[in-house]
Amino acid sequence: MIVLDDVGFAQLGCFGSVISTPRIDEVAEQGLRYQRFHVTAVCSSTRAALLTGRNHHAVGMGVTEEAALGFPGYTGRIPRSAATLARVLKDTGYNTMAVGKWHLVPRTETSAAGPFERWPLGVGFEKYYGFLGSETSQWAPELVRDNHHVDPPATPEEGYHLTEDLVDETIRMIQDQQQATTRKPFFAYLATGAAHAPHQVTPEWVEPYRGAFDHGWEAYREEVFARQVAAGVVPEDTVLTPRPAWVPEWSTLSADQQRLYARYMEVFAGFMTHTDHHLGRLFDFLEEIGVAEDTVVMILSDNGASAEGGPTGTPNEAAGWIGLQPDEETALGQIEDLGGHDASNHYPWGWAWAGNTPLRLWKRYSWLGGVRAPLVLRWPSAVPDPGAVRGQFTHAVDLFPTILEAAGAVVPEAVDGVDQQPVDGTSFLASLRDGDAAEHRRMQYFEMMGSRSLYLDGWKAVTDHVANQFGEREHLTGSFDHATDTWSLFDLRTDFSEHHDLAAEHPDLVRRMEGLWWAEAGRNQVLPLFEFPNSMLHLHPGEFPPPQEATYRPGGSPVIEPMLPAAGGGFSLRAHLDVPDAHAEGVLAAIGDSQGGWGLYLLDGRPTACFALLDHTDRVQSEVAVGPGSHVVGLDFRPADADGPQRLDLSIDEEVVATGPVRGTFFLPQLSSAAVGLTIGHDRGLPLCSDYATPFPFTGDLDRVVMRSGAGATFEVPTEEKRVRAAMSGD
Repeated sequence: MIVLDDVGFAQLGCFGSVISTPRIDEVAEQGLRYQRFHVTAVCSSTRAALLTGRNHHAVGMGVTEEAALGFPGYTGRIPRSAATLARVLKDTGYNTMAVGKWHLVPRTETSAAGPFERWPLGVGFEKYYGFLGSETSQWAPELVRDNHHVDPPATPEEGYHLTEDLVDETIRMIQDQQQATTRKPFFAYLATGAAHAPHQVTPEWVEPYRGAFDHGWEAYREEVFARQVAAGVVPEDTVLTPRPAWVPEWSTLSADQQRLYARYMEVFAGFMTHTDHHLGRLFDFLEEIGVAEDTVVMILSDNGASAEGGPTGTPNEAAGWIGLQPDEETALGQIEDLGGHDASNHYPWGWAWAGNTPLRLWKRYSWLGGVRAPLVLRWPSAVPDPGAVRGQFTHAVDLFPTILEAAGAVVPEAVDGVDQQPVDGTSFLASLRDGDAAEHRRMQYFEMMGSRSLYLDGWKAVTDHVANQFGEREHLTGSFDHATDTWSLFDLRTDFSEHHDLAAEHPDLVRRMEGLWWAEAGRNQVLPLFEFPNSMLHLHPGEFPPPQEATYRPGGSPVIEPMLPAAGGGFSLRAHLDVPDAHAEGVLAAIGDSQGGWGLYLLDGRPTACFALLDHTDRVQSEVAVGPGSHVVGLDFRPADADGPQRLDLSIDEEVVATGPVRGTFFLPQLSSAAVGLTIGHDRGLPLCSDYATPFPFTGDLDRVVMRSGAGATFEVPTEEKRVRAAMSGD
């Protein structure tokens, strides 16, 4: 099973895209494409649904795990009563392996202290290699092998890229298993970081697309739609939904905006083609070892294309999370850096709209643009008509029972003594063998961040609710309150794209479907509904509260941000060290990267601190070097108070040797997409600033670093909306 990230309905070649994905297209030609496959509209929720066969709220994943709450449908923790596909297959006799993105464990449970019950090895996988969070840098990811954190096998300068590494590891795991025995089947789950932002790839993959999107998103959409109709991916009578007012007409953009926005899309396209190429290596390997004929290959996306780059796109996706979007001039100045080590780019939402052609809206919404995703399935020995398109309504929860039926396995009544809750999915295996097989389900509810819909016997009712994220309420039209939501109605049997609203013609059906939605909501733990982000006053706390003071020593794994003393309201560091001479150098403590983070280090013996925030770096350096012998080098981050704005003090043996200002918004390193753990005695991943290249180990003897929270320390970014934007951005 291959799960792509944030890939829209129209972003694969076999679903009409002009983006080149020949290896995935080849799988589609040898297998099937499902044109009415549906997901939950965000990452964690879809992954929970497909791995458990239960609706996402029913297993506590009503929203991404970062924004988990205390209510049953939103805990961010899959219960033991919902054993995963991996666990059931393992107990049936399969070897199970997971590679890539996980995003099914709360951040507070991702440290070296665990708990590990919700890590991949805790839910049925026997091997794991990947990243636990919502996203990571393609150049310097935060990686885990089994139950411990590890460094990437190479550096960005040495040509490292995450997608290539993940495919290498998948091949290695399968090869090891097959060399040991060919009598035991395997289940391999590969979840790429692509094509979730940051969109990062080397220039040679982007260059073929230079100029390819200069004609704009409307023209792209029209071209893709024609390709979809010609390929049979959408019915001939499908209507291409019109451009909404909140997506600007391409011709109204300035020349600079067109150049910038087209470049964002060029990088995304190169990222997709690069991903396709490396997936092709996996497909070739399955052929080489002679198992392709009897191996079921599923390729899907977890939700529709993402609009989290906002209306203008961004060279640094984290900017939108905290309300510090770079202006157009700044973005244009970084145009040639897009996709590289110094950028964390995401395209404008006009390209997300186009990436979901011919559908409406995008990720996070229950409209088809958010919940209808590509699904490619190949099983040569079971599919009589390769290359065909299937039209049965299917949902992520249906993958679980379908795979179990194909494997000859059954859902156990109890696992480890825990009674199992009912499976919500139903198998669609019959449709593999028969394109005319009957619909296997009549009804499915959808809800994500207040956006609601219900499918019933070919009809779909959906609300006009607009979430308070990424500036959407400043642009999108619709309801901002659940009490005022209006339901639209579509007959998907004749209206593939949700174009013709029939609510006024069938008010009784709308009322019936709304009532059924509420019944399903009650049955599946959807309630209470949340008005994101205003009603999310407190994120679900972790199992271990952060300490007021902690001591860290060199040689350990990175310490993730939630386990550190709170830093937002002020903090101090004291590095106890011994230097042989006045020219000692190296990192004493560092967290994050140039997108956001801070570090304390010595340059030619001089204490230096760097606080990085998006395109800005605050750097404070002492004119005094640390002399030979034992010393304590200190850093004090002081919040704004009656004495002045927030500032940074550096000290040697408690004597202040340098003071400087720090930019007004304190940026929590947890929002960085690269190295998000505190390292001692060296840095890892991408550096904070140009003062050094990682790992820049300390050349003296570092005994320990003591970190203490300030009196006003807090985990919160300055406003509630900024904090929740950050939590919701990494779906």
